[in-house]
Amino acid sequence: MTTSALRNPPTVEQGRRDNTSGDRPERIRRLLASGASAACTAAGIGIALVTMLVLAGWIAAPHFGLGLVGVLRTAAVLWLVGHHVTVQVSGAGQIGMLPLGLVALPGTLLWRAGRAMVRGHRVSGLRDAVAAALSVAVPYTALAGALAVASRSSLASASISQALLASFVIAFVAAGFGAARALAPWAQLGALISARTRSVLAGTAAALAVLIAAGATATALALAGDVHRFNDLYRLLDPGVVGAGLLLLAQFGYLPNAVLWAVAYMLGPGFAVGAGTVAAPTGSVLGPMPAFPLLAALPAGTHDSGPGWLGVAMLALPYLAGAVGGILVVRIAPTTVLESAPMRGFCCGLLTGLALGIGAAFAGGPLGDGRMAAVGPSPWQVAAVASLEVGIAAAVTAGLVNWWYVRTRWDTQAGQTAGQAAAQATRPAGRAGVAGPWPSDRMTNAPGDHGHVIYMDRWAADDEGGDGGSRGGGAPAGRRSGGPSALP
Repeated sequence: MTTSALRNPPTVEQGRRDNTSGDRPERIRRLLASGASAACTAAGIGIALVTMLVLAGWIAAPHFGLGLVGVLRTAAVLWLVGHHVTVQVSGAGQIGMLPLGLVALPGTLLWRAGRAMVRGHRVSGLRDAVAAALSVAVPYTALAGALAVASRSSLASASISQALLASFVIAFVAAGFGAARALAPWAQLGALISARTRSVLAGTAAALAVLIAAGATATALALAGDVHRFNDLYRLLDPGVVGAGLLLLAQFGYLPNAVLWAVAYMLGPGFAVGAGTVAAPTGSVLGPMPAFPLLAALPAGTHDSGPGWLGVAMLALPYLAGAVGGILVVRIAPTTVLESAPMRGFCCGLLTGLALGIGAAFAGGPLGDGRMAAVGPSPWQVAAVASLEVGIAAAVTAGLVNWWYVRTRWDTQAGQTAGQAAAQATRPAGRAGVAGPWPSDRMTNAPGDHGHVIYMDRWAADDEGGDGGSRGGGAPAGRRSGGPSALP
């Protein structure tokens, strides 16, 4: 499917026939009804899965005074936590550092809802895809707000304003991407934007991919290096079979948070695990930690126990990510304007810093009152440092690679021009007294042999009436009749 086919897919004519056969209000009602149905389906599946997990934990470790109504309220609160909604817990304070991995559950369900809307309503353009995403996001937001109100109790209550905002953003983004992907592949959707914009977005995605891959690798190596502390925390908690499974799911949910913490560590600002604490490549100052096995990956002492070159390599990774982004910028959209490539490379760094700053804001948050009110990396520090490190590396790399590309291209064109000039110089110059190249009606008998030329005798008719012998003993018969003649 090309760009024109994307804008006018084969189903457009069918959609036009549908538009003429029915009224516009009827079409809008059908779209809203389908969107509400898809939103209820996505929310219902998510709540059902969370309720099953809460029931399993309640059966394995029942709590006094927590009946079936309390289980349902807890499931609703955890479903809202999956949308990154802050919860106020009685006696503990505000819980805002929530597992980012839980967002994958509603995100996947809403993605599928957006795809179903496109396939079921013959969506023929990006504007219709946005309308389909809104038809899913609005009722989904209403359901989240209703659950935030219904789940409030004396034990825990979710923020209603955050429930409305977070659920709408997640539903609109996930359903919108699902609808767009059902409309056409990503490569064809990217062809709708300019090459320079596409190069900036691709460079940003490449830099983020390098940093996230490095953060995931660092997290895995840190856990593998402190596996004995990990096992000690499990034995200390003694969760049992069902509790161990639920604890494992909780750690998987917090794994994206840990990866973003590792990225903040590589950038330099590091992160905090409580007020007055810091974990950074230059040194770590940590206090008493909660008994959570994933925290075993934190540095054990004031200075990292690893070799010195490891810290230097980790600090160099953001510059490597910027270099990869800069190369991709030039590869997608090279330019003869030398200052354009560095500017686009620095824009990659700005977008990378903005994305990492938002991720750091969601990866941290309070874990109650008191000392644990500050947990996670600083969003503005991560955004500022990432913008400078990645942006400068991407700008320098893009400028150098683009300069090399332009120079190579100019050298190639200069060589081709010189070759054409040399070929022009070796062409025959023509007979004496004849300006310019050989006429097109002349033909040589052999390459390089210009001794005999075949041409038409334009004076043959005059020779018939004149003295033919005055021109060297008379003209041949063919010449007298106006025929061709071969002259040296």
